Amino acid sequence: MIELVEYIAKALVDHPEDVSVNRVEGEQSVIIELKVHPDDMGKIIGKQGRIAKAIRTVVKAAAAKEGKRVIVEIL
Repeated sequence: MIELVEYIAKALVDHPEDVSVNRVEGEQSVIIELKVHPDDMGKIIGKQGRIAKAIRTVVKAAAAKEGKRVIVEIL
């Protein structure tokens, strides 16, 4: 899952070297934290949050295949 988020994020931003993805285990779910360069924040979020929503949808679909619950946070 982390690799998927990292791959998508690096493809969208101007500063792929500043992309970092962390995994935080919770009791009932897994939280994936995505950090990008401040100049790239708009590209990851998109107009009205459409890109961020699409990233979350793709990750949720991949997680459902594995029977897990994943939350993507963009920092």
